[in-house]
Amino acid sequence: MVRAGLTAERLTRAGAELADEVGFEQVTVSELARRFDVRVASLYSHVRNSEDLKTRIALLALEELADRGAAALAGRAGKDALTALADVYRDYAREHPGRYAATRFPLSPQAAADSAGPRHAHMTRAILRGYDLTEPDQTHAVRLLGSVFHGYVSLELAGGFSHSAPDSQESWTRILDALDSLLRNWPTP
Repeated sequence: MVRAGLTAERLTRAGAELADEVGFEQVTVSELARRFDVRVASLYSHVRNSEDLKTRIALLALEELADRGAAALAGRAGKDALTALADVYRDYAREHPGRYAATRFPLSPQAAADSAGPRHAHMTRAILRGYDLTEPDQTHAVRLLGSVFHGYVSLELAGGFSHSAPDSQESWTRILDALDSLLRNWPTP
């Protein structure tokens, strides 16, 4: 018998909370069953396995992050938009490290296409319209921004900047200034 109140959505949210507490890699159906004090088998009517659970958490995290990004970008352009979106990624990663890690979980092509992932690319391309980049440079710039945002945030979360001056926030601000300058002066081939 399935325990009353358990749904795929409730399990996904609980899995996301668990990811933030113990790390995304540690999330399993077994661990989630312990959280709800139920047998693992009782969860299988809601999620197929740990891979399915992680996919659901990844989809949730991508959606949450896209919603935050869209709200932050509303009415902004240029450097203001660049900084707003970058800060959304950094703040989300700090608040929800497990969910942020989930946004990098490999999805099937269909799940990726149906996810909020494409919204992230659209938001980044919207920022780049303020810098007058055309293809293929726009795609190169999307990849550059994603790499810098994710790389910096990942290193910061791992404590990579906590033992030296200047303060990480100062570096973040300077990096965003440099990105803005680069985007305004994009090199021609």
